Amino acid sequence: MSGLAFDLVLAAGLVAAGWGALFSRRMIRAVVLFLAFGVLMSIAWVRLQAPDLGLAEAAIGMGVTGILLLEALARLIQAAERRGDGGAD
Repeated sequence: MSGLAFDLVLAAGLVAAGWGALFSRRMIRAVVLFLAFGVLMSIAWVRLQAPDLGLAEAAIGMGVTGILLLEALARLIQAAERRGDGGAD
């Protein structure tokens, strides 16, 4: 029974993180929620007995993509500050 409860909480977390990443008005929040989605998706793959996919999701989805998104956000904020927009929010 506890496995089913964990799976339901995991599924709800995936939906919440995905929805939040898509509809967040602040870009930093969207990036963080996207990374949280990657963590939860890695756990979901392991729960589905596919640890190789879980490791790939962790390495690519959270690692490489997360670094690229954070770097792009930092450059976007710097460009907005140079223009005088006050940030990328």
